[in-house]
Amino acid sequence: MQCSYFDAHACRSCTLIEVPYPDQVRSKEDRCAELLSDHPGLEWLPTVRSPESGYRNKAKMVVGGTAAAPTLGILDACGRGVDLRGCAVIAPGVRDVLPALAWFVTRAGIPPYDVPRRRGELKHVLVTESPTGELMVRFVLRSRGPLDRLREHLPALLARAPRIAVVTANLLPEHKAVVEGDVDVPLTERTTLAMPLGGLTLDLRPQSFFQTNSHVAGQLYAQVARWVDEVAPASVWDLYCGVGGFALHCAAPGRRVTGIEVSAEAVESARHAARDLPDVRFEAGDATRFARESTEVPELVVVNPPRRGIGPELAGWLEDSGVRHVVYSSCNPDTLAQDLRAMPSLRAVRGRVLDMFPQTNHVEVAVLLTRGG
Repeated sequence: MQCSYFDAHACRSCTLIEVPYPDQVRSKEDRCAELLSDHPGLEWLPTVRSPESGYRNKAKMVVGGTAAAPTLGILDACGRGVDLRGCAVIAPGVRDVLPALAWFVTRAGIPPYDVPRRRGELKHVLVTESPTGELMVRFVLRSRGPLDRLREHLPALLARAPRIAVVTANLLPEHKAVVEGDVDVPLTERTTLAMPLGGLTLDLRPQSFFQTNSHVAGQLYAQVARWVDEVAPASVWDLYCGVGGFALHCAAPGRRVTGIEVSAEAVESARHAARDLPDVRFEAGDATRFARESTEVPELVVVNPPRRGIGPELAGWLEDSGVRHVVYSSCNPDTLAQDLRAMPSLRAVRGRVLDMFPQTNHVEVAVLLTRGG
C-alpha cells in the first residue's frame, strides 16, 4: 500500500506498510504459532485476511491548527496539527465526511485545543461508520462553552453530510493523554448507531467499544459461534462483552448466555439488541469480580479482554473452576500466551489468526480451549 503521509514522514503509524501484505500475514501467523507452541496438537485454521486499505470503521482525529484552518489527524513532536484526511487505512465512508467536519469547525468557529499552550476547545473528532453507511460523530471538547454554537450550526452540517445519524459532544476538561472524557451530551435525537453484522444488529452508543474492522469482526463472531455450537454448552458467559457481539452470536434456544461488561453504556446497548432473546442477559460489572463471586460455573466462557489480557486472578479462577471450555479472543498474542500458561488444565485445540489491523504489528487471534484430554 502506498501512502504519501508515510513517504513524507508526516505519519509513521503504519509500521509494516513497506512489507508486502502476504509477508505481513505470514509473520503474524509465525508469531502466534511460536507463542502457543507449548500446546501440541493445536490446529490452526486458515487466517482471515482483511482488505489492505480502507478497513478502519473508526477514525480518531486530533484537531489542530485554527478554527479558520483546522487540521484533522495527529500532532507532530512540537504539538502542531498534521492533517491526515486522506489516510488510506480509514474507510472511504469516513474519509468522505472529514472535509465536511473541517468545514463545520470553521463555520461554528470552535478553536482547536492547543496542547502546548493548553488553550482552545476542540480536542478530537471521533467518527464511526456502520456497515449501513450511517455515521456517528463525536466532538471532544474542553468545556461546555461551544455547545450552543454546535447546536446552532448542526443543521447545516447534517444537510451537507446526510449520512451522519448520531452526533454528541464529549467533555474532556482535563489536560491528559486520553481520547475522550466520561460525559457525552447528545446533539441529535438518535443516540445509537445500528451495526448489522452476521445477520444480527448490534447497537453502538457513544462510549461503547466496537471492533475497528467490520469485515474481520463479522468473521470473528461467526468463528466463535461455530466453536460454541460445536461443543453445544447449555450455559455461556461472555466476559468483557462490550456491546454483546459474542454473546448475541452464541445465543441459541435453551442456551443461557450471560454477558458482563464494565461499561454501563455498552451494557445498555447489548440489552437493547437482546430484547427479544429471553435466555440472554447482560450485567454491568468487573469480569473478574463477577466470576469470583458467582455461585455457578458455566459450561463455556468467552473472554475478549483489552490488550493487557485477563490477568492472573481471572486466569486462576478459570483454571480452578472446572469450566469445560474457554474461547479466548485476544488482540495481544503475548498476553494471551501469558494467560494460557496460568491455565495449564485448559489446552488450546483450535486457533485462528484474524488480521484485524493490516499495515501494523497488531493482530487478533482466537483460540478454543478444552479441559484435559
